Amino acid sequence: MKKTLSVLLALTLCLGSCFALAACSGKDSSAKYEIGIVQIVEHPALDAATAGFKQAVIDELGADMVKFNYQNAQNDANTCSTIVNQFVSDNVDLIMANATPALQAAAAATGDIPILGTSVTEYGVALDLSDFNGTVGGNISGTSDLAPLDAQAAMIAEWFPDAQSVGLLYCSKEANSKYQVDVMKAELEAKGLTVSMHPFSDSNDLAQICTTAAANCDVIYVPTDNTAAENTGIIDNICSAEKVPVIAGEAGICKGCGIATLSIDYYDLGYTTGKMAVQILRDGADISTMPIGYAENATPQYNQRICDALGITEIPAGYTALDND
Repeated sequence: MKKTLSVLLALTLCLGSCFALAACSGKDSSAKYEIGIVQIVEHPALDAATAGFKQAVIDELGADMVKFNYQNAQNDANTCSTIVNQFVSDNVDLIMANATPALQAAAAATGDIPILGTSVTEYGVALDLSDFNGTVGGNISGTSDLAPLDAQAAMIAEWFPDAQSVGLLYCSKEANSKYQVDVMKAELEAKGLTVSMHPFSDSNDLAQICTTAAANCDVIYVPTDNTAAENTGIIDNICSAEKVPVIAGEAGICKGCGIATLSIDYYDLGYTTGKMAVQILRDGADISTMPIGYAENATPQYNQRICDALGITEIPAGYTALDND
């Protein structure tokens, strides 16, 4: 009898410990994996990347085996930090950081939880890595939305062979936007064009800076820039009134204010990131050795609405019309 009571007591203590551990973990017992998603702001490109990421994970793991905690930072870096710190406190299995400020906040918050970035143009610039060689190392990897900037520069000469001056309009707070316009400046100056920089700090001074650019330039180029993407209406109103065309770094910005773009597919980019997440979570892949992934193809597209508004009737060969619905 004493032996039986001892066994029952041991089993009770063991079960109690298991329940206590489950309670302390903070995990939803109905989900095998919990993924925190922090997105810097809502706009079509980033939304598509998040959708692609989630779909890839669901396709591989099943909807009942994963719990997504999606948070939008409303284009505020401090909010990004608050969100990722909560993810760390919740001990999520993986963090997906959508856009550069989200990646920077996640990298500052944890060196242990795997972090996958997406919609990040250049990881060396985003993370201030002096020796970046395509693999970040540590607990970070992801995918890049860098489109071929040399080909985007060539688009300006293709569409506007008589243009002499190009204004580069970008948010000065976004490190990867500055990287893109620096590359574009060199590319365009090599083609004999006069290039001027027009950095704005946020949506409050965008209209003033854009007005100056439109008054002094034949063409404006806008890179993949989150603040610009959130405020394409401001850019379109000013540039359309001045009859100044905009070449855009990605399709979402082009839909809002551009006449043409050479853009990657952000849904596909997010889907690739999701497949990387599955490799880490289910297959045990070592994130420290995973190189940054890049989009395989960039698609030349044009915006019929803005072309009509500016009286542009000759569309270069090989471009397809954007869906503006």
